[in-house]
Amino acid sequence: MTTEHQDRQPDLNRSILPEVDREDRSFDAIADHFEKKVYGGLKGEIRLAVLRRDIFEYSAQMSEALGRPLRILDVGAGLAQIAIELATQGHSVVINDISANMLEKAKASAEKIDKKLDITWYVCPYQALEEKLAQTETETETETEKFDLIMSHALLEWLAEPAAVMDFFDQYLTDDGALSLCFYNPAGFDYRNLIMGNFNLLDNTDYKADNKKSLTPNHPVAKEEVESWLKAHDYQTVRSSGLRVFHDYAPLKRGGHNDPDAVIRMELRYSQLEPYKWLGRYLHILAKR
Repeated sequence: MTTEHQDRQPDLNRSILPEVDREDRSFDAIADHFEKKVYGGLKGEIRLAVLRRDIFEYSAQMSEALGRPLRILDVGAGLAQIAIELATQGHSVVINDISANMLEKAKASAEKIDKKLDITWYVCPYQALEEKLAQTETETETETEKFDLIMSHALLEWLAEPAAVMDFFDQYLTDDGALSLCFYNPAGFDYRNLIMGNFNLLDNTDYKADNKKSLTPNHPVAKEEVESWLKAHDYQTVRSSGLRVFHDYAPLKRGGHNDPDAVIRMELRYSQLEPYKWLGRYLHILAKR
């Protein structure tokens, strides 16, 4: 191309570029900042509203079909709001995160609701869960605990090898189980910066957020990439939604933008509609075997 300025194209393979210095991210050192930044305002309320609708509707259907409460695993749970609410609905929940500080906050929230909730807590990388989840041992074999629903929210973009977690899901999900994946949408990052006029940032192929404090991942996974993993592992998408499909793109708040309840109502309405849902700052895909 001979033009002076080459158009920047979205890189759908950013998450699989080899980098020797990448490692799984922990928010242990900035747990307070994470809580305030992610869930301290309307952004967090929108996020939870969409996830509640998607997951609670489907989990209720699963539980009714099975005739029992579900076994649920939340991997990289952070503050674990959805998992805790599922426990209040009578399900048995295992909550995991690499950050002790994040899980301490989650435990405190759970205890405020009910100290007798059926929740097991594991502080470790997800790769260390295999030993902890070994349920029973006999002389001939070890029986592995299986789950009806595995949730992984805002985890893929912070893993050094995100595709590898699919093997973990395969191992611990029941044959008719469901997988809930919520992940940062790189298209949303590009679109927001286009709207804000941050063209220099978009032209800078070497740009990286300061991940000591920033909650913008440098290695997000594109929708197409996640869909290819699901297809390769024989999953079928049953529901997909966008989280914050317009809220973050409105620098000038006017009309209904000043009514939080109205914003959430419209976000829920458009979160499952084409083409709007694919502009969400995060995407949620619910898939089954």
